[in-house]
Amino acid sequence: MTISAQDVKRLREVTGVGMMDCKAALAEAGGDFDAAIDILRKKGQKVAAKRADREAKEGLIVAAVSGDGRIGAIAEVNCETDFVARNEEFAGFASDVAALVLDRRPETLTALQNLPFRDGRSVGEAVVDLTGKIGEKIDIRRFRVIESDEGRVVSYIHPGSRLGVLVEVRGGDDTEAVGRDVAMQVAALNPVATVREEVPAEVSEKEMEIAREAARNEGKPEQILDRIAQGKLDRYYKDHVLVEQPFVKDASQSVRDMLNSRKAEVKQFARFALGD
Repeated sequence: MTISAQDVKRLREVTGVGMMDCKAALAEAGGDFDAAIDILRKKGQKVAAKRADREAKEGLIVAAVSGDGRIGAIAEVNCETDFVARNEEFAGFASDVAALVLDRRPETLTALQNLPFRDGRSVGEAVVDLTGKIGEKIDIRRFRVIESDEGRVVSYIHPGSRLGVLVEVRGGDDTEAVGRDVAMQVAALNPVATVREEVPAEVSEKEMEIAREAARNEGKPEQILDRIAQGKLDRYYKDHVLVEQPFVKDASQSVRDMLNSRKAEVKQFARFALGD
């Protein structure tokens, strides 16, 4: 049978697949448009399977925040090359994933993959479709949702979308501005915790032991090793705990000092860097 150029063009517009592949799918389907779409999707599944062992280290960090600022979502969506990461369709897919996470708040990646997404297809099926269309492995690597009952969630995506932050801020006259300052702080200095009490005990113990051993190797007396190690640990907290870090916009004060001056506090944060 004859496959018209108009039908091929229409199928390409709907699927984004190359003209020759669209023509072949229509011919295989006997001109049945919906059947041709299914054939292309099956081809996409084959492409996805063939590329399953490929590494997808490029991609985008995307975020979405509810209109009232009470809920925020951040996600990492990966592809194989930076070229695809800059693709408009890939970027739109990643943004839609963040919006879906915000709306449905799934608890696991499996739960997210099973959610309905577009045209009655699940998120997992949409990933396969996009893999087939783009020709690279596509993967949703991780996500996180932050909710605030008494404050506001603020997002920050660093230019290039390879790094993003969510922070929960409470109090203050302008939580949006405070949240953005804190989010940029988190992006720049990568703290391990909001306050020192949140630093895992094993991390603190390891830092103490390293400091003790270093002091011992320097010939310091045993009776002062713990005091020296505690001083080193306090320095570690200053460098790695958010509220104790020097504020990036004014290093003469700590983040805690800045927050106190603006009558605000930070409850939690999430920092996603591509590939971490």
